[in-house]
Amino acid sequence: MSETISAPRRIWLCADDYGLSFGVNEAIRDLLARGRINATSVMTVTPAFNEAEAQALAELKSGAPRMAIGLHLTLTAPFSPLTAGYAAQAPLQDGAFLPLGKTLAFAMTGKLHPGAIEAEVRAQIQRFVEVFGVPPDFVDGHQHVQVFPQVRDAMLRAVSDTLTGIWVRQCGRQWPLLARLSDHKGLLLDALSAGFRARASRLGVRVNPAFAGSYNFNGNPDFAALFPRFLHALPDHSVVMCHPGFVDDDLIRLDPLTHLREREHAYFADDAFPEILARHGVTLS
Repeated sequence: MSETISAPRRIWLCADDYGLSFGVNEAIRDLLARGRINATSVMTVTPAFNEAEAQALAELKSGAPRMAIGLHLTLTAPFSPLTAGYAAQAPLQDGAFLPLGKTLAFAMTGKLHPGAIEAEVRAQIQRFVEVFGVPPDFVDGHQHVQVFPQVRDAMLRAVSDTLTGIWVRQCGRQWPLLARLSDHKGLLLDALSAGFRARASRLGVRVNPAFAGSYNFNGNPDFAALFPRFLHALPDHSVVMCHPGFVDDDLIRLDPLTHLREREHAYFADDAFPEILARHGVTLS
């Protein structure tokens, strides 16, 4: 009897934060051109997102139709809203969105303004369409803000009203409970994503079946040891997020995640990376 060989599981390996800085943009485009990742999500409220940077990304996709370009919804500091009326309705800090911790605390206690958030989501979608000329292939969120209470309802309403046939990122994992207990950040994302999936289902908005890529950025994490664990038991069309980048002055000024981005880029750019995917029965969608 011949042995049955399982087909590789197809995943989206998505580089977050395109637009955060020109060094991040360059690193992401390099990996897309090499075929080492197959998706990226774009921040539309940042100084390093402009028509030239969008065009460079769109040119890569024109030669790789299975590449996905999404909107990286941004609602946290140090960035500022696109909508002029946001400040009149929703809390800001020094003219910018609230920091991540405050955003989560306000969301959990119902202190955000869903109307202002929905208008901002629509504005960021519109900005994406204006620059790329097409809607995003998917929508996710910077610092996972899309799964926060209040934000998720506003975001899903905007997506269901303005975009058709796309999917949105949920951040729930399908790992056994014991494997998840050591990752407190991941446990919070699992819990928030359960409500997100339920609301998306009611609105008929598709979500990815599973998610991986979250890890503790503090200390000196060994990304080469972590990444293969992300691939364990992922079903088809799951999302694995990553954060490759080259460090530049803008990145240092805007984001605490710096040299780990270069480590991630080096890992994916290495000639051994395709074999790592194959060894774990995974291929890029």
